[in-house]
Amino acid sequence: MIAYLVLILATGAERIVEMVISTRHARWAFARGGVEYGQRHFPWMVALHTGLLVGALAEVFLLDRPFLPWLGWPMLVVVLLCQAGRYWVIWALGPQWNTRVIVVPGLGRVERGPYRYRWLPHPNYLIVVIEGIALPLVHTAWITAIVFTVLNAILLVRFRIPTEDRALRALTA
Repeated sequence: MIAYLVLILATGAERIVEMVISTRHARWAFARGGVEYGQRHFPWMVALHTGLLVGALAEVFLLDRPFLPWLGWPMLVVVLLCQAGRYWVIWALGPQWNTRVIVVPGLGRVERGPYRYRWLPHPNYLIVVIEGIALPLVHTAWITAIVFTVLNAILLVRFRIPTEDRALRALTA
């Protein structure tokens, strides 16, 4: 269980690093006339992603979830691959990457890295979905995996993806 605590704390620390990068990129975007979309749903996203980490730890420790090697090790590999994918996305988008939806007028759509594949318009969200299942299942926190997946699907489908699509249409208009 201690190793899982370390994994969750490391994931939380990595999310803080992402927020630092995101804040730097937001300043860059706003200095170039960037326009933010979807401010109202952003706090819900932060709460949901924080809840994933807290929920996974709470479920493992309070419900005494076991580590099942046949499940835990493959899920850990998936989590690590998701991290690699996340940084591939951040690299591909460069200063246009952000945890918020900010577009800079005059900049075109990024078409490198995972964004060169038109059949997958939002690769970052696919990574988030996979990680939201895998991270809790590293230590059999299946309730957290289900709850996060359902709430994340609602947030993505009803709010985040339509907001991002609207912003991208404004970018290319």
